[in-house]
Amino acid sequence: MENKEIELEFSIKSGAPEKQRGACVVVGVFESRKLSGPAIDIDRASDGYLSEILRGGDMDGKAGSVLLLHKVPNILADRVLLVGLGKERDFHEKAYRDAIACAVRTLRDTGSIEAAITLSEIPVKKRDVTWNIEQAVISAHDALYRFDRMKSKPDEARRPLKRVTFAVSRRGELKFGDVGLARGLAIARGISLAKDLGNTPSNICTPEYLAGEAKKVAKAHGFGCEILDYAACDKLGMGSFLSVGKGSDKPPRFIVLKHQGGKKGDKPVVLVGKAVTFDAGGISLKPPAEMDEMNYDMSGGGAVIGAFRAIGELGLPLNVIGLIPACENMPDANANKPGDIVTSMSGQTIEILNTDAEGRLILCDALTYAERFEPDAVVDLATLTGACVIALGAHPSALYSNHDPLAREIEQAADHAWDRVWRMPLWDDYQDQLKSSLADMANIGGRPAGSVTAACFLSRFAKKYHWAHLDIAGTAWTGGREKKGSTGRPVSLLVHFLLNRAQK
Repeated sequence: MENKEIELEFSIKSGAPEKQRGACVVVGVFESRKLSGPAIDIDRASDGYLSEILRGGDMDGKAGSVLLLHKVPNILADRVLLVGLGKERDFHEKAYRDAIACAVRTLRDTGSIEAAITLSEIPVKKRDVTWNIEQAVISAHDALYRFDRMKSKPDEARRPLKRVTFAVSRRGELKFGDVGLARGLAIARGISLAKDLGNTPSNICTPEYLAGEAKKVAKAHGFGCEILDYAACDKLGMGSFLSVGKGSDKPPRFIVLKHQGGKKGDKPVVLVGKAVTFDAGGISLKPPAEMDEMNYDMSGGGAVIGAFRAIGELGLPLNVIGLIPACENMPDANANKPGDIVTSMSGQTIEILNTDAEGRLILCDALTYAERFEPDAVVDLATLTGACVIALGAHPSALYSNHDPLAREIEQAADHAWDRVWRMPLWDDYQDQLKSSLADMANIGGRPAGSVTAACFLSRFAKKYHWAHLDIAGTAWTGGREKKGSTGRPVSLLVHFLLNRAQK
């Protein structure tokens, strides 16, 4: 069963909105009934028709409001859709993305097959045409994404929106818009793949299934791909990683992806993604509430695979390695027990005080494995701690790093991608919380600063290279029975980080 991906046909065009032919042209209206630039052009061509409508109180311009007009005088398009933009002074990145998404959903719900969206012309402070078009494409894809392949009957079919034209103000901006279009499409497809993997239930999305999906991406884009089974990991001494999956009947897989887009001999960037395809907590069993969401504990690995799809489509001139340790964390007679001591690939021993702190146990061996590539930088991403959700909520991912320039690179990429992060402390002061009287370290540091001590644990295995850790526990998915679903984050951040590296 394959998820049917909504694939819009996008194009970019400059020109007067009143001369746009087709089913619908979309223009924006700010609060206080102030028309955006393209809306002013429509208003002039229609002899003040829009102004008259607004004066009548049918549209106030508040964010999320819409008004669909038919047969506007002197306008070639069949319909004109007015989209509320909110207050002009507050029109920033989120407002722009929300307006695009609102427009696209309305077009879908009202049966438009094609549309010209002029919202992409509206300036966003400190952003350029390339950013506007890229974010418009990503937001449009996100608005139309659905995951219904597990239903006996798909969601009620709507007349599909097939073609969208984004407007730019001047012909000279078309070449910059084309760059944004290519990036936006690649990132949107990578995000959709990450969402599909995250939303696939754990009785289907097992470690073996995830390895198969990685192979498909590798085959499609010419990547190298190696899948290490239990025996291969055992031979390498990955005792920490392998210990986590002992309670499951689904064998672990260690996935290695290789994109050799740079010069031979150039040091690669390594992306490491946690992929616990279901996390029951092990013997330290999680409470039943919201345990159904623990298939999303593989979101880090899914995001790495999604990012690889995007960089494959973009043909990124950079060497990139993806490492995805995949397993389940289940309770049975063979599972890790509190008090067990395991030996990691690095030779360091770990006392397992809580089997539900398993993500760091699989990541530490992946970080040690990364040493063999002599990387220029390593970035790991993981739905690692509930403490991160308490600290930061669902808006930024937590960022930790042992190298300030690398942290700044990620912060800049996150800002450009509008996939934000917040840097957290990685001070030696916290390391004492990981002390063990019986092993080199414990796998937890107690309740205080739980996200920080988890990152401090990982830092002990990343001393031989520049390293950053993204705790995406609050950002990788949304919860709740009706709203549950993967966000696909931080695919966009990763792609922009790699794009910036490739352009150095």
